[in-house]
Amino acid sequence: MSEASVPPAAPAPVPRRFTLPAALTVLTVVSGFVDAVSYLGLGHVFAANMTGNIVISGFAAAGAPGFSVLGSLTSLGAFLAGAVCAGRLTGAFAGRARETWVRSVFIMEAVLLAVATAVAFVWPGGAAYALIAVLAWAMGLRNATVRKLAVPDMTTTVLTMTLTGLASESSLAGGTDPRAGRRIVSVVAMVAGATLGALLVLHHGLGWPLLVATLLVTATAVAYREPAAEGDDLRSA
Repeated sequence: MSEASVPPAAPAPVPRRFTLPAALTVLTVVSGFVDAVSYLGLGHVFAANMTGNIVISGFAAAGAPGFSVLGSLTSLGAFLAGAVCAGRLTGAFAGRARETWVRSVFIMEAVLLAVATAVAFVWPGGAAYALIAVLAWAMGLRNATVRKLAVPDMTTTVLTMTLTGLASESSLAGGTDPRAGRRIVSVVAMVAGATLGALLVLHHGLGWPLLVATLLVTATAVAYREPAAEGDDLRSA
């Protein structure tokens, strides 16, 4: 066969990237697991949804049965502490690659979830406030980071504005359905995490859903990548 007749080599396949929206979708699933554990297994307290904790604090203060002021305040305080740490980390990573910063936050969340998992297996039922604090700290760290990233309709912990946008900007409301797919995926991810988390809590205790959450965040930290043009600098977040 002559050189001229040799077919050109096929272009190398472009590797798929586990981008930020994909990572945040997985973390939304994890939020469902975390709140299933905290609400169903730790005394009707939310570790990810702080609006819920504020409302629950009011219920408990009014004397409604089944709610704990101390549990809700523990979650709120730890969440705020995690958010403060996230702010410090944002400053520490200023000027560095966004991918490095975000992956570091994912790793820290995975470590905190791993600690909570170990506590849940070793001391089941005996360390409720410790578990609330560790889980809420992890969620505060992540939530503040996600807020800085400001990816539309992907807060990973709260769906109120996502649902509002889905309805108010729909074709039924005279809109153009912007980001409808992303909004629906966020809702489905949260429901899926909450459902699977609740099943594990109800039938297997607190350790297993926390282990699954830990593995999901760990896998996300390992797989997460960004195109250089999108993640050159933390200031692009």
